[in-house]
Amino acid sequence: MTDQPYALRLHDADNVLVALRNVPAGTVLPGDVTAPDAIPAGHKIALRDIAAGENILKYGQIIGAATTDIATGAHVHVQNLGMGDHKQDHSFGSAAKALPEPEGTAEFMGFHRPSGRVGTRNYLGILTSVNCAGSVAQFIAEAARRDGLLDAYPNIDGIVPIVHGSGCGMSGKGEGYDTLFRTLAGYGHSANFGAILMIGLGCEVMQIPDLIDRKALKDSARFRYMTIQQQGGTRATIDKGLSILRELAIEANKAERAPAPAAHLVLGMQCGGSDGYSGITANPALGVASDLLVAHGGTSILSETSEIYGAEHLLTRRAVDEPTGRKLVDLIDWWEDYTARNFGEMDNNPSPGNKRGGLTTILEKSLGAVAKGGSAPMAGVYKYGEPIDRPGFVFMDSPGYDPCSVTGQTASGANLIAFTTGRGSVSGYQPVPSIKLASNPELWRRMEPDMDVNCGDILDGVSLEEKGREIFELMLKVASGTQTKSEAQGFGAVEFVPWQIGAVM
Repeated sequence: MTDQPYALRLHDADNVLVALRNVPAGTVLPGDVTAPDAIPAGHKIALRDIAAGENILKYGQIIGAATTDIATGAHVHVQNLGMGDHKQDHSFGSAAKALPEPEGTAEFMGFHRPSGRVGTRNYLGILTSVNCAGSVAQFIAEAARRDGLLDAYPNIDGIVPIVHGSGCGMSGKGEGYDTLFRTLAGYGHSANFGAILMIGLGCEVMQIPDLIDRKALKDSARFRYMTIQQQGGTRATIDKGLSILRELAIEANKAERAPAPAAHLVLGMQCGGSDGYSGITANPALGVASDLLVAHGGTSILSETSEIYGAEHLLTRRAVDEPTGRKLVDLIDWWEDYTARNFGEMDNNPSPGNKRGGLTTILEKSLGAVAKGGSAPMAGVYKYGEPIDRPGFVFMDSPGYDPCSVTGQTASGANLIAFTTGRGSVSGYQPVPSIKLASNPELWRRMEPDMDVNCGDILDGVSLEEKGREIFELMLKVASGTQTKSEAQGFGAVEFVPWQIGAVM
């Protein structure tokens, strides 16, 4: 870093620089700009005088407008930068270009399921229909571990109880119910579960008989269910649950890793705890890896609708057709109404941590976040937890809240997660392994035990293409069984967070 400039202009049209490291007061920067005050790494610096009301550009795109006159060399941040006008030209499909053919083939060692899907892990799942069954599901999992239930089954990666805070106290129809239904049904179909036991209380709104009315959830060798009320209470349910898990373990253990083309990978892409480096290093590097996966016939899922706000035009231009692009615009319209009726606003994001890392407006954050999607055509737009039914780069609607968004991606079919972070996010998402990508070298040094890839070396000259290839190769290794840092530390027990929409009654 000491041989690198203090700041960088990302695009010829930009009127700000981005600090690549802490800038001392009086430093002369590119463009013969002098910073009169110290400016933190990742933050923005005025490249020239900017008048109040003038648009501020980064990545060659509008990230907001000056709220006051800004002098050359000044720190550009919350004190002088606001949202401004951000209407965009959607130009549906105008930039949709096929990716070049990949060099060679790419494979991983996965678990082939009767559905045709391929898992990257082989877990026993205990899925709950309602919060009231959560503790009992945990009790069964704890008892199974104490009893060493899996000791004789080396092909099973563990037991994952999936518990949540909903399933009752809600309407039995409408948006909220449909969203939770898709989420639970999606986990029931997850290729990363070798077998599943579903537990309900019995009297909840989200009834198990409704959930199991699907082909994949009727496979008695791999899917069983019961309710606590029908079994006769907690103790009886635990005993019965252990008995069922032993039967399911026999079936799940029959699965063994075998070669599978990378086309069977479904990658959920996330960013959390972002900073001013995220849109320069980790996110575009992940975009390169996403393109590699798509070129090999795989699927990558971009989400967090509230965090593409203001950058959606970059995606609609890549839509395979106008109806696909309009689906995304419709989602943006829904989100504007959703936040307004709940007394929020779209610029509530970035978070305080994002702002300390140099991000100022949601427009700026969104432009960096969209970079995770690479350059592939956008092949589809899906509801939260809706099954992804085609390969390629797609978008799934979700909040920007990371556990909630990953939950939806997993329900939609993701069997691998890649998660970029600049401030340092610690989390994991059983049954899906999560690869953590650090956006800057300081974070890598400080939190290396939680990070899988250092994308900060892009600031030292490593190309985005080289880093993207590194990420893609790690994806194949993790899909084949290599543990991520979050898996090794045991993360994943509390990160199942379905999107709760509507009244709680």
